[in-house]
Formats: sequence, C-alpha cells, structure tokens
Amino acid sequence: MSTNYPPPVDKLLTYGEAHRMSPENWANYVELGLGPDHIPDLIRMATDSELNWAEGDSLEVWAPLHAWRALGQLHAEAALGPLLSLFETLRDDEWAMEELPDVFGVMGPVAIPALAAYLADTSHEEFPLITASSCLEKIGTMHPEARGECVAALVGQLERFDENEPGLNAFLIHDLVALKALEAVPVIKRAFAADSVDISVMGDWDEVQVELGLKSRDEVPEKRFNFLPSSAVQPLPSEGDLFSQPSKSYRDHANHKKAKSKMAKESRKKNRKRR
Repeated sequence: MSTNYPPPVDKLLTYGEAHRMSPENWANYVELGLGPDHIPDLIRMATDSELNWAEGDSLEVWAPLHAWRALGQLHAEAALGPLLSLFETLRDDEWAMEELPDVFGVMGPVAIPALAAYLADTSHEEFPLITASSCLEKIGTMHPEARGECVAALVGQLERFDENEPGLNAFLIHDLVALKALEAVPVIKRAFAADSVDISVMGDWDEVQVELGLKSRDEVPEKRFNFLPSSAVQPLPSEGDLFSQPSKSYRDHANHKKAKSKMAKESRKKNRKRR
C-alpha cells in the first residue's frame, strides 16, 4: 500500500475514522498544518486507489476522505478534475457519493463551470451525473450568491429531458426544487408531460408543485410511490415493496438503485466499512 506521503499530509494516514456530518462539523485540516503547498499530495491521496479500497477496518482507508475534505476547505481549484474523476471510479462507494457533494459545496462557486461541463457530457453514466447534479445543488444552497449559476446549469441539462435517463431528470428536478427554482417550472412541467421523469424519486408533477409551493397539500392528496422491491437489495425495512413519501428519501432511492447494480457485478469484492 502506498504510504509515501510527506508531512503533514502523512498525518491523514492515521487520522482515523470519520463520520457523516455537515461540513461545518468537519475537522479543521488547516490546524494540522495543511495549506496550498500540500494540494498536489492531497490530490494524490484523495485519488489513491490502494487507499480508497484498503481493508475496511484499517486506518488508511479513511485517508482519502480526509484528503478530499481538506481540498474542499482549501478551495483547491487544481483538485477539480481529479475529484470529478471520483464520480466514476468511486461510483460504488455510497459514502463517497454522499460526501463529495459536500466537498464541492465547501469548495464553492469556483467548481461550477467544471461541474456544469461534466453534467453536460453525455459520455458519463447516470449515477455520476446524479452526483454532479447534487454537487451543484450543494453549492447553490451553501453559497446563495451562486444559486442562479447553479440553477442555470441544472435547467440546461433538464432541457435535454428527452435525451436523459428518467432517473437523472428526476434528480435534476429534485435539486432544482431544493433550490426553490421557480424559474425552472416550465421545463419541469414539460419533462413530466413527456413522461420523461422517474416518479419514484420524488413524486409526480402534482407533488413537485406542492414542494414548490404552487399547490397546497389540501389540493393534492399525499401519494405513495413504489421504490425498488425488497428483493432487489437487502436489508430493507419492509417485507413487500419499499414505499417512501415523496422527496423524503430520494437519495436513499438512488442508493438502492446503486445497490442493485452493484449486486449484478461480480467484480465488486470490497466495500469500505464506513458507518
């Protein structure tokens, strides 16, 4: 395993287990002595495949996570390309896919052009694109001055709803709703009218209108939408079909879809044991 990292970057190799938490509760990595001069080594650590897929009970497996958090705090523009590459290489690491949007959110508006370009690149598959969409939502939420630019990127991709996968359209819509993007209503409505949206993610057009405040709950009785059947992943909380209220656990739905895809591939032999 690669442990050839200079101080103080090498401290991250033994920094140990982390927990899912909002970025304001992350460790302050600058206090470890990390700064702009260490960005190249932090990038190397964040993308180190041996560390990313190290044994789940090792300390080293946590080092890339600490590295990408540090890169976010340093607003490391040089790390944009390498971190974007993780959307594909770590697509089966659910922790990474949940964490990286926070990293880009901390990094801020400097990341928007790269994310927008990634989202518009049709060579990428659905789940990496969903992660890019989530990153733009995080930036727009955490940096209100950049909201308009993030909304524009999301709307631009949703305009291609007839080319996108229905699941991607649904997550684009969710992220626009999270940003309260009323300016996106016309294209959202068109996507639903074209039957190009997976309604199991956050509901149908009526539910989206409720979420945006365009209709009241009295006008739209609360509905329930099918998620993956319980046989697709395990464990699931119910014996029959998995149901969820619209927009409550949309990311869980993506994770269940990822899990089903994961089970179908024999090559996936390791999972990071993160809790």
